[in-house]
Amino acid sequence: MITTHNLGFPRIGARRELKFALEDYWNGQLPRAELTALGARLRARHWAGQAGLDFVPVGDFAFYDQVLDMSFTLGNLPERAQGYGGDALDNAFRIARGRSVRPAEDHGPCCGEVAAGDMTKWFNTNYHYIVPEFTAGTRFTLDATRLLEQLAEARALGVNAKPVLIGPVTYLWLGKAKDHSDRLALLPRLLPVYAALLEQLAGQGVAWVQVDEPILATDLDENWRHAFNLAYHDLKAVRIRLLLTSYFGPLLDNLYLAAHLPVAGVHVDAVYGREDLQPLLNLLPAHKVLSLGVIDGRNIWKSDLGSMLDWLEPVAARLGDRLWLAPSCSLLHVPVDLASETQLDPEVRAWLAFALQKLEELKLLAAALNEGRGSVADALAANAAANQRRRTATRIHKPAVQAKVARIDASLGRRASPYATRARRQAEILRLPRFPTTTIGSFPQTAEIRQARRQYKSGALDEAGYQAVMRREIARCIRVQEALGLDVLVHGEAERNDMVEYFGEQLDGYAFSQSGWVQSYGSRCVKPPILFGDISRPKAMTVEWTAYAQSLTAKAMKGMLTGPVTLLNWSFVRDDQPRSVSCHQLALAIREEVLDLERAGARVIQIDEAALREGLPLRRSRWDEYLRWAVDAFRIAANGVRDETQIHTHMCYSEFNDIIASIADMDADVITIETSRSDMALLEAFDAFRYPNAIGPGVYDIHSPNLPSESHIVDLIEKAARRIPAERLWVNPDCGLKTRRWDEVLAALTRMVAAARVLRATL
Repeated sequence: MITTHNLGFPRIGARRELKFALEDYWNGQLPRAELTALGARLRARHWAGQAGLDFVPVGDFAFYDQVLDMSFTLGNLPERAQGYGGDALDNAFRIARGRSVRPAEDHGPCCGEVAAGDMTKWFNTNYHYIVPEFTAGTRFTLDATRLLEQLAEARALGVNAKPVLIGPVTYLWLGKAKDHSDRLALLPRLLPVYAALLEQLAGQGVAWVQVDEPILATDLDENWRHAFNLAYHDLKAVRIRLLLTSYFGPLLDNLYLAAHLPVAGVHVDAVYGREDLQPLLNLLPAHKVLSLGVIDGRNIWKSDLGSMLDWLEPVAARLGDRLWLAPSCSLLHVPVDLASETQLDPEVRAWLAFALQKLEELKLLAAALNEGRGSVADALAANAAANQRRRTATRIHKPAVQAKVARIDASLGRRASPYATRARRQAEILRLPRFPTTTIGSFPQTAEIRQARRQYKSGALDEAGYQAVMRREIARCIRVQEALGLDVLVHGEAERNDMVEYFGEQLDGYAFSQSGWVQSYGSRCVKPPILFGDISRPKAMTVEWTAYAQSLTAKAMKGMLTGPVTLLNWSFVRDDQPRSVSCHQLALAIREEVLDLERAGARVIQIDEAALREGLPLRRSRWDEYLRWAVDAFRIAANGVRDETQIHTHMCYSEFNDIIASIADMDADVITIETSRSDMALLEAFDAFRYPNAIGPGVYDIHSPNLPSESHIVDLIEKAARRIPAERLWVNPDCGLKTRRWDEVLAALTRMVAAARVLRATL
């Protein structure tokens, strides 16, 4: 019989219950007991939703981040976060966001401010994790309380639990050594803690533990490969069966290593790493389980179950009971339930599967393999019909759009003059001071803004009324920025619900869910639009708002756009054509908007590419192809303007040092990047690479409620000035301000502007 299991479930709640509870707790409006009780209710609901699987994951639920939870389990806390009152949950929030509950002064040593932990992308997804911190002196101590409590909860509900851990080698790989020491030197200290944890789980009668080692899908040198051998030969004496779990891509040259480690089973991603299957079948010892991730855990399209069975049936015949089936990765990256989508375009809805539907697909596959296709013939026929309707839908393919893409040539991506020439002309027109100040684009989305948007969508507020509210907010935003003394202004994006969905709503080829939320980090959720067909722009999307904002001020106003690569990577993207083709369609649409903004008088246009690094393949051998079309797409979108028009772009919360040459190839006049949480460590790339254009290293961590001091901002820019000529440095926050409150924003930007004045006088 085929065994079915899941690797992880979305934890934020189908209606974002955890998000709202967390924010109420942090604001002092929800008692701790109610927050933890909600967590228990969500876990129970999620386990119930996975009923019918042979094994259900436990320990995948986190109030903020699973990597941060693993750091607490291992007793690895930054020194600055030690010695406070409160329990592990408050300490976790302190590390994640710099503070637990607001206001800190009301809670004294329980919730005082610290520097928030570094945050970066979880492999090539839009999920962000809190980076573990190490030094040469790091010691580990076991605290299994969280995991054991969740295990007891699951057992009380009759759940056949499979605890989920981040593996020891991946845990070290995910972290950063603050003193530049060797992370692998910590492995001998770490392994006894893992062994003790596994022994505790064995003592609780746990049969299997899922040990996530997704770095097996990346390029590993001999030291890291040796670490795997060391780790799992050390752990093989533990009285428990380990399922070594990799995902997000093929194992390739790590395949032999994974197959022969002393574990009871191996899980591989058979969606994004299908090429592993045949060699693994030949390599895997006869006593080991092979778990195949056959349902796409990262996208929302219905599986083609018939085609899947065609290649699974011979595998099942060969492996018998040794074959397990699961989603390709944790379902953290998809929404919870399609059943709540009552307003989604019915034709598109029929093509989709969210987390709960994906688990039903998994059960159908297992039933077909265990009992024959005839046992689920009706369900398989319905699945085949839905996929056939999608393949033949006329609304997906637009010959006019395809013809435009076919006509793309290199001239579309070239500026008329090199950066030095453009910079002189832009300086003459913009007349900015040294260390010019700006923000990344968005300002706080107030209750009034959100209420007006809800009323407008429901029909309770007409077009004129909605426009009036948005214009009031834009005018307010301009007045505030002028009073602060910012040099290049933004209109604040009051009219935008989201930096991707807003544009998707105005482009043909997109559809939108009501409740398709996924977690980005902590309480921050995004609702990716569904890119199902060829993309085109029926009309201008931002020109009216930007022109209105510019009419209110004599200062330069940035036109704010989301770039084609980010529109692609932060959408659920069609899987019936190469991603590069969809990206070039988006690039042509954004190019039209850029040129319309320029014609309307915009002197500065920002095209955000926050997700450029996120789309990078995990294997370096595949980087060149991705970077070629991704950078080309940005250049197509941006580079049709005159020399006098200044193009900005923005990137956040990713590691950029290894692709800095490609970022330079984008040829944006100004790039703003996140560097505040890393204390400018990301600028180490400029030690070896002479970046040619202007750069704004983020000096204000907008993802924390803590306010930066003026001296801290000055210090960060002085560090940047050791690598970038002062005349090419900008001063800005590290991301948009929509998630912050106005009182926080005003205080932080006041200090930022004051710091810029100090810099002009001293550097």
